[in-house]
Amino acid sequence: MFSFTQVAALVLGLAMVVSPVAAQEYHTTAQWRAKYAREGDPVRKAKLLLPLGESEFKDANTALAEDKTAEALDVLRKYLSEVQECQKALDAKFGDPEKHSNGYKQLQISIRESLRRLDSMIVGLSADEKTPFAEIRGQLDEIDRHLIQQLFPKLPPTAEPAKPKK
Repeated sequence: MFSFTQVAALVLGLAMVVSPVAAQEYHTTAQWRAKYAREGDPVRKAKLLLPLGESEFKDANTALAEDKTAEALDVLRKYLSEVQECQKALDAKFGDPEKHSNGYKQLQISIRESLRRLDSMIVGLSADEKTPFAEIRGQLDEIDRHLIQQLFPKLPPTAEPAKPKK
């Protein structure tokens, strides 16, 4: 069997490994936004956009569950603004996503995830509430399609943009 000191050392060692990982999982949206705002490199900013977006969508879903539609829209508009800012920063630094895809790929993945989350959000809304959410979705979809075309310019462009589910 193991001695008490061996078990204690094992538990302490595991705690040191698991602790930083667990701490990363529990960032608040404000903490993610602060980290995103401090980041100067557009590639690292794009990488931060995925967890930031996930946190923001959780906040938007919580707001919708509490019948705070305006608050949910504010969160989603902030996310859209962050996406646009990130794309502009990447374009300013690299300009050619096909040759310098790092950052652009992460941005596109974040947008794709946000479109999926937004689709599930829109399904539960009344007809009147859907319009502003669908507008945000449309802008994100447009950016997503543009990024895909930039990343893979040899692919033929899609004919019809995807419509949000009703």
